Amino acid sequence: MMPRLKLTYIAVLAAILLPGCAMMGPDYQRPEMPVPAKFAEQADATNQAEISRTWWQLYNDPVLNDLVAKALANNTDIALAAARVDEARYGFQTAEGALWPSLSLSAGGAYQRSISPVTGRPVTQTAGAADLPLSYEVDLSGRLRNSSKAARASFLASEYAREATRLSVAGATASGYITLRALDARLALLKETLATREQALAAARHRADVGYSPKLELQQAQAEYSAARQLIPAVELAIRRQEDALSVLLGNNPRTIERGVTLGDMSVPVVPVSLPSDLLRSRPDIAQAEAQIVAADRSLDVARAAFMPTIRLTASGGYATSDLLPHGYDVFSLGGNIVQPLFQGGRLKAQAGAAVSRRDQAAFAYKKAALNAFREVEDSLAAVDRINAQQLILGDQTTALAEAYRLAGNRYRAGYSPYLEQIDAQRALLGAQLNLIQAQADHLNAIVGLYQAVGGG
Repeated sequence: MMPRLKLTYIAVLAAILLPGCAMMGPDYQRPEMPVPAKFAEQADATNQAEISRTWWQLYNDPVLNDLVAKALANNTDIALAAARVDEARYGFQTAEGALWPSLSLSAGGAYQRSISPVTGRPVTQTAGAADLPLSYEVDLSGRLRNSSKAARASFLASEYAREATRLSVAGATASGYITLRALDARLALLKETLATREQALAAARHRADVGYSPKLELQQAQAEYSAARQLIPAVELAIRRQEDALSVLLGNNPRTIERGVTLGDMSVPVVPVSLPSDLLRSRPDIAQAEAQIVAADRSLDVARAAFMPTIRLTASGGYATSDLLPHGYDVFSLGGNIVQPLFQGGRLKAQAGAAVSRRDQAAFAYKKAALNAFREVEDSLAAVDRINAQQLILGDQTTALAEAYRLAGNRYRAGYSPYLEQIDAQRALLGAQLNLIQAQADHLNAIVGLYQAVGGG
């Protein structure tokens, strides 16, 4: 009779627990993602370069290298991301700890006076006890294991988020420094132009004083001098703001930023291009999105396991003593309980449904991150190519306008053309020179954006 009774208990227990195994989610699989064979703007394979993790060093500016190193060490956004990694790590350790038995120590004692119910006389005693309670949850449904896996995936996601932040800070520092050097180049050009126009103004004033030229030329020279002069404060303000922004990236109060090589002397890195499928492994934001899917998957398994019974084993052992006892005694207890949810008012179903929604959200976020990565690479490749072409054209235009300005000056001094012709040539040359500086900065910054788009090594 006893064996049959035991078999009945086993069958009942299996009927309760086996559905929990059936509700466990499948192993994680990366969502299907239509990956293009190559980028539409992808350069010829012979022109591709390896993606260096320290890509900013390819610009060959020691000051830029130092600024990026300081930003990676002191930036507050990176420090905040690192603190979030620590928080996630401790959350993972907490979830891991739930898989192990829980053991604690309790001890107590008292000096008390009471009335004996037998004799009716006061009784005084000193009593004490120590106890070691042990508790362990049998994780047959996998709830605790999946909770640990979800915490681990969240921990990994936080690490990838930190890497994404580091890449963003390195890119912002490099781009900010290039922009600063472009502003320095604009300021130097404007000061050089102002000096030239100051000389022209002095010459026009002298010619007007001796009656060699009309007063109109003097006013035109004065207007051109003021036009160049008024541009300088705006550029100086932009430089100050750019230095302040870089200082914040470095984790410092606003201060003057050290300069290295000029904008024109910066090396132009070879354009890096990776295969589209490599992007899914190299970009930290995509890796973060994928880790969040894993966390959502395992959290869904945890929500499903909440329908299953919870089995907890308990044990305790200790020692108790009292003045009223001849000697102390060992005390112990062994037990266990099974709790099976029966009616929760739909709460467990709602929690499971919410977990399914979070998993779907994570999958869509992964797809969005991947599509955005493909778009950023395409945009960056196109920007590098088109801006480089624009820069070459602006170089030719600047050369032509410089020659036109020289010829206009010669014609004016020889008396073959009015002063206005020289002014027009000078204006056109200054505009082309400023546009060329901007195109040089845009080209270098486009390469920065491309390195960020492909994951920064």
